Amino acid sequence: MQMTTSDGNLPLVRRLEAVGFRAWPAASVQYDGSWQVRLTGGHPSKRLNCVVALDPSDSRDIAIRLEKAERKFVSYGRPMIVRETPLTPKPMLEFLKSDGWTCFEEVVTMTVDLGGLALPDTLDHLPSHDVGRFVDADLVVNGSDVALKPALAEVVSAIKPPTGLFVIEDPETGPEAVVLCVQDNDLAGIMSLAVVERARRQGLGVEILSAALRWARMRGARTAWLQVETGNVAALSLYAKLGFKEAYRYRYWRKGTQS
Repeated sequence: MQMTTSDGNLPLVRRLEAVGFRAWPAASVQYDGSWQVRLTGGHPSKRLNCVVALDPSDSRDIAIRLEKAERKFVSYGRPMIVRETPLTPKPMLEFLKSDGWTCFEEVVTMTVDLGGLALPDTLDHLPSHDVGRFVDADLVVNGSDVALKPALAEVVSAIKPPTGLFVIEDPETGPEAVVLCVQDNDLAGIMSLAVVERARRQGLGVEILSAALRWARMRGARTAWLQVETGNVAALSLYAKLGFKEAYRYRYWRKGTQS
């Protein structure tokens, strides 16, 4: 499926891409023209380990530049991934298809006007600034490998815009929900929203998301954005009910057949 985004929407895409990079910073970012080569040795997140082009007209020497980028990925012990956005040059996509690359994941970027959002009058959950506590909770809620703790803590600590770390915990059973909200001037990014499996379908997702959005709105954010995989039907439905609408999509490509 070919993604379509009107040229009139490209300024919004560029802005959301820029704040997205600041909200989830890679350890190493190198530029080849307008292409970003993003790498993070300790964390496997695709957003932290990918090549992403930021100018639809920058399509010179595609094969040579991808080969050069691949050497960097090899040095990090990572398989090379290309992230396609509406800013990706069409010749680059044509090259990927002809060179045996496969699209293996599609993500929807959604936005909502915070001014028109009905949110609780009070903050039921206050943000923490304890990175260690948040990272521990995030790993538990997502069922992630605890070995990722140092790398995840490094990523969260490297976020430069004001950040709210929200955790809902049960005194007996531990962390139940987490969300990270990055307030970048008038934009608020919702990252890492998750509810532990045993506590799902109890409204905790809406509860913690509402707290994060209200916190961001109180600090001056006017628009919230988030990213969700197209296969996550439950999350897409939740966000749509809250008023989030699709802004654009991006996709990941890798060399070879889909596993």
